[in-house]
Amino acid sequence: MASKESAQTRAEMARVEKVIAVIMQIGVIISAIVIVCGLVMFFVSGQSGYAGNSFPHSFAAIGRGLVSFKPYAVIMTGLFLLILTPALRVLVSIYAFAVMKDHLYVWITTIVMIILVIAMVIGMYGI
Repeated sequence: MASKESAQTRAEMARVEKVIAVIMQIGVIISAIVIVCGLVMFFVSGQSGYAGNSFPHSFAAIGRGLVSFKPYAVIMTGLFLLILTPALRVLVSIYAFAVMKDHLYVWITTIVMIILVIAMVIGMYGI
């Protein structure tokens, strides 16, 4: 009986690892495509879309630049997607551990997610 449960657990872990690997690959590929699109826009237009040394400092400003097809905003969006990819991995891990009823790892991974969010807030607001 114990070997059957451990075989199921190993199979679940293998499936979860495969899903996480696919999420990481898709996240990196999408962000790379967005960054390359922004670079192509930059080299074709010869401008970043912003005057002088100014650049967007907030998500709203990046969003407005993205809607206006400003190359620098497109590149920033790709970088933001690249940063979000590992955070999405942590969220998927929390879900996977919850499904497997591994409460210790749910708590540990939740703490990691909280640390990531705090680090993002500190980085964004310079607290």
